[in-house]
Amino acid sequence: MGSSSGTSSGSTLIQNSGSEENLQALMDQRKRKRMISNRESARRSRMRKQKLLDDLMIQAAQLRKDNHQLGNNVNIVSQHCMSLETENSILRVQMNELTHRLESLNEILGFLNAGSGGGFYGGGSGHGGFGSPEEVGGGGGVTDQPIECFFNPMSCAYVGNQPILASADMFQY
Repeated sequence: MGSSSGTSSGSTLIQNSGSEENLQALMDQRKRKRMISNRESARRSRMRKQKLLDDLMIQAAQLRKDNHQLGNNVNIVSQHCMSLETENSILRVQMNELTHRLESLNEILGFLNAGSGGGFYGGGSGHGGFGSPEEVGGGGGVTDQPIECFFNPMSCAYVGNQPILASADMFQY
């Protein structure tokens, strides 16, 4: 029995050294596969990173283009706003001028009505010089004097201190 145990232990040693070589070869093969797998994984990772970088570059270019376009739009809108503000200021000045003219015309009409006793003709020369056409200027028809006074105030007996008003045409550009 002793010889069988010696034989079996000798064959186990031979088998062990053979299996160690196989084990080493298997480990080397796994190590090579792992290295190849790691290299492939690193290559895929680099490719993903490069694609992400390319996508970000495209996005950055698009955002720069959009930003430039928005800047141009802001400039156009600002210029339009300034133009509208200028036009609004001109219209306000014109409105004030026309309001002042209307007030002046209403004063003139009030003065004419008050000076003639409620009408264009009425009281004789004691009412500011607005009597009948015969009293004021002589001959003409009944309608000559008010029209003449309204359109040519210098021909009337009154010449008040009425302001000289600017025309709305002065504000046209």
